[in-house]
Amino acid sequence: MSNEHAPLLAHGVCGLSVDTAVCGMGGSEGTGEASTPNAVPRKLNTFFGVIVPTVLSMFSIVLFLRTGFVVGHAGLLQGLVMLLVAYTIISLTILSICAISTNGAVQGGGAYFMISRSLGPEFGGSIGLMFFLAKVCACGVYVLGLVEAILDIFGQDPVSASALRVLPQGYWYTVLYSSIVLLLVLLVCLVGAHIFARTSFLILLVVTISLLSIYISPMALTTPLNFLISHQGPGNQTLTYNASYTGFNGTTLRDNLGSSYTVDYSTGKVMSFASVFAVMFTSCTGIMAGANMSGELKNPSAAIPKGTITAVLYTCIVYVLLFILASSTCERTLLVQDYGFFQRINIWPPFVTIGIYCSALSAAMCSLIGASRILHALALDQLFGFPLAPAAITSSSGNPWVAVLYTWGLAQCVVFAGQLNAIAGLVTVFYLLAYAAVDLACLALEWASAPNFRPTFQVFSWHTCLLGILSCLVMMFVINPVYSSASIILLLLLLLFLHYRSPTSSWGYISQALIFHQVRKYLLMLDVRKDHVKFWRPQVLLMVANPRSSCQLINFVNQLKKGGLFVLGHVKLGDLDTLPSDPVQQQYNFWLSLVDKLGVKAFVDLTLSPSVRQGTQHLLRITGLGGMKPNTLVLGFYDSCTPEDYFLQDPAFYESEEAGGDDFGVDLPSLQAHFPPVRHVESPRWLTPEEYVGIISDAIKMSKNVCLGRYFFQLQGESMGTKMDGAERIIDVWPLNLLRPGSTSAASVDVCSLFLLQMACVLNMASRWRHARMRIFLCVEAESSDQGWVVKEETFRELLRKLRIRASIKIVPWDSVVQLYGQKQTQDAELGELGLMRPAPALSEDFLSAVNCLLMEHSAQAAVRFLYLPRPPTHSSQSQQYLSQLEAVTQGLGPTLLIHGLTPVTCTEL
Repeated sequence: MSNEHAPLLAHGVCGLSVDTAVCGMGGSEGTGEASTPNAVPRKLNTFFGVIVPTVLSMFSIVLFLRTGFVVGHAGLLQGLVMLLVAYTIISLTILSICAISTNGAVQGGGAYFMISRSLGPEFGGSIGLMFFLAKVCACGVYVLGLVEAILDIFGQDPVSASALRVLPQGYWYTVLYSSIVLLLVLLVCLVGAHIFARTSFLILLVVTISLLSIYISPMALTTPLNFLISHQGPGNQTLTYNASYTGFNGTTLRDNLGSSYTVDYSTGKVMSFASVFAVMFTSCTGIMAGANMSGELKNPSAAIPKGTITAVLYTCIVYVLLFILASSTCERTLLVQDYGFFQRINIWPPFVTIGIYCSALSAAMCSLIGASRILHALALDQLFGFPLAPAAITSSSGNPWVAVLYTWGLAQCVVFAGQLNAIAGLVTVFYLLAYAAVDLACLALEWASAPNFRPTFQVFSWHTCLLGILSCLVMMFVINPVYSSASIILLLLLLLFLHYRSPTSSWGYISQALIFHQVRKYLLMLDVRKDHVKFWRPQVLLMVANPRSSCQLINFVNQLKKGGLFVLGHVKLGDLDTLPSDPVQQQYNFWLSLVDKLGVKAFVDLTLSPSVRQGTQHLLRITGLGGMKPNTLVLGFYDSCTPEDYFLQDPAFYESEEAGGDDFGVDLPSLQAHFPPVRHVESPRWLTPEEYVGIISDAIKMSKNVCLGRYFFQLQGESMGTKMDGAERIIDVWPLNLLRPGSTSAASVDVCSLFLLQMACVLNMASRWRHARMRIFLCVEAESSDQGWVVKEETFRELLRKLRIRASIKIVPWDSVVQLYGQKQTQDAELGELGLMRPAPALSEDFLSAVNCLLMEHSAQAAVRFLYLPRPPTHSSQSQQYLSQLEAVTQGLGPTLLIHGLTPVTCTEL
C-alpha cells in the first residue's frame, strides 16, 4: 500500500503507458499526491465546494420548469410521494457516500474514485464510465431545458404579437440553439473549475432571489388571473387553452390533490407515474456534485458529508413548499399546459426568467465539469487504455481540457434528442444505476468486515445500503424496463472488458475481502467428521523440486484432482537461524506466476527446512485448512534420467518475452532466472535414495495415499493451449501387486487396488481424457489346475459393474513370470506369517525384466499407466534396492503412475 494512488499497469489490447509529464499526473484531479511539485493547491471549502454546486445541480430545470408538470399530472399527493421516494433513495445513497468518503482520503474523480478504490478496477471503471455517461446526458437535459425556457420568451408564437418573439422554432432550430448554449458552457469550463466555483455563489444568490419572488408573489397577487395558452398541435393546428391563477384557494388545492395524467404537450405522449417520476428525479441527480469536485476541496472527507446533507435538506424543503404553493394557487390546466407558469404569476416575471437561465446554465456547467473530472480520473488510471489516454492531459493550471472536450462532444450528441422529457428517463436510469453502485460499494465494505473500514461517519448500516440498492433497481425498471436492461447489459459488457484486460492496481480488491470472509465461513462449516466415502475426491500435494522439469506432471495432476485441492509444494533447504530473513516469502510471486502461466488451478505452499524429508513432513501436516487438507502425496520418480527443460518447449515461456511482466511485476526473464537450470548427469543430488523412500514411508504412516510419477515429460497434450478430448488415448490399469505374485488371490480387491481403479476413473472423467479408453489387466496363472482365475475374472467384472466403471478387462497369462519369482520368496513369506521379522527379499533381475517385458508387451500403446506401488521397506538400508526394483519394472514404459492407496474411496450404495 505504499503507492495507494498509483495508476494501473497497462495491459491488454488497448494498453498504453501514458507519460507522466504529458498527462499532467501531478494535477490535483489526477493521482491526488499533494506532495508532488506540480500539484495544484486545493482551494474550495465546504460551502463553495459542496453546498453551492449541489444545490444548483438539484435545482436545475425542475425547480422552475417542471414543478407544474409534476403537480399538474401527478397531483399534490402523488407528487409528494414521488418526492418521498426520490429523497429516500438519495438519502440512503448519501449515507453510503458519507461512509466511504470519511474512510480515507478522497482524491479527484469523486464518485468514481470512491467506487473504484472500494470495489476495485473492474467495478470502478465500468460504473465510473456509466456515471460519466449519466453526467453527460444530464448536461444535455439542462441545456435543452434552458433552450425551452428561452423559446418560451423569445420563440415565435402565432397567437402572441410580442416583438420579443423573433426566434424561429422547430426541431433543428432547437438543436442549433442548444449547440450554441453548449458551446458557451464549454468556454466557461475550459477556463477552469475555480472560476465557475467563484461565480456559482453569485448564481445561487440570483436563484435564491428568484425563489423568494415566487414565494412572495401569491401574497402580492391576491386577485385571480386568466391566461390564454396556445400550442402547436398535430397537423399544424393551433390548440388554445384557458387557464386560471386563483391565488390561495381551498377548492383549487382540493382539485389538485389527485392525479390526472394527460398528454405532454412537448412530446405528444400520455404521461404516467413512471414518466413523471423520471422527469422529477432529475432534480435529485445532483447529490454528487460536491463529490465530483473532490480534487479541488481542501478537506474532502469532511466537506462531502456535511455539505451534501445540508444541501439535500435545503432542496427538499424548497421543493415541498413549491409543490404546495403550485397546487394551492393554480388550476390544473395552467400547470399542465404551461411548464413555465411561474413567470406568469410573478410580481416581476424577469425574476423567474433570470432564475431559470442561471439555474439551468449552472447545472449544465456543473455536469460538464463533473463529467470531465470523472473522465480525467479514468484516463489517469489507464483502465481503458488508448481511447481515453488523451483525456489525462491537463493545462498548466491543472484543468483537464481534453477531458472537457471529450465530454462536450458527447453532450452535443445528446442534444439531438430535441426535447427534455424525451431523455429524462435515460438520465434517471443512469443515475439510479450509479447510486446503486455506490450503495453496493458501501455494502461490500461493510460485509467484508475489514478492520481498516472505520469511517468517521457512523449513521449507516448494511441494511441502509441494501435498501438503497433494491430501491434504485426497482425504480429503474418502474421508469423504463428497456433503458434499465440496456444499461445493466452495458455495465456487464464493460465489466467483462475490464476483466479481460486484467488491470492491476494497488487499491485493493473488495472481491478478495469478500471471498476471504465467505471462504472462512464455509471452511468452518466443512466438518471433517462428516466426511463420507461417497463424496471422496483426491486432494493432492505435489512436491516439486524444479518446475522446469515438472510442468508436464503438474498439468497431469491438475487433470487428476477432480475439483479437489491441488497444492504445489516446494522445500527450500536452509536454516532460518542462520539467515537474516525468510527467503521463502520472496519466492511466492514467482511460483504463483508459474501457476498462471501453466493455467492450472493450484495453490502454492513453500517451506524452509534443513532437509527435503523434514520439509515434506511439515507440508503434509500443515498444508490446507479444516476439511481441505491433502490426502494424497505425489512425487516425481527418483532415477538417474536427465530431466528435460519444459521452459524451452512451451512457447508460453519463451515467445512473449517482450510482452512485459504480469500483473504483479514478474516478467518472463525474471521467472526463468528464478528457477535454476535442470539437473545434469554430474550434478549432485539434493535428495538421497534413503530420504526419498523415507518420504514415502512418512506419508503412509500419516495415512496419506502416495503416487510416484515417471516419464511424464513424454506425455503430450496436457499444456493449457492444447485442445483434445482423449479420443485416441488409452488408460491402462494394472490393479495387482506385480512384485508379489503370491498375493494375487486377494490383491484384486484390496484397498490399494480399488484406489487405483478410482484414480483411473477420475482421470477418465477429466475434460481432456473423457473419451479415452480404459483397460484393466488381470494377471492369471492360466496353466493352474484349479482354474480359479475364471471365477476371479467373473468376480472382478461384477465388482466393476457395481462400481459403475466402464472399462474392458484384459486377461494376461503370466505363468512364466510367476515361475521366476523363486522358491526363496515363498519361504520368506512363510517366515513372515510366523512373525519372524526379516528384511524384504531381493527380487531376481530375470523376474523384474520379465515383469517389465509383460508391461511393455500389453501397455506399449497406452498414454498413461496406473501400477500398484508396493509398500516401502522398513529398513532404510534397502531403500536403494526398493527403488532399483521400481525402476527396473517401469523401465521404458512411458508415462506411468505408481500408486499406493490407503483410503477407502469406492461405494456401491446409493
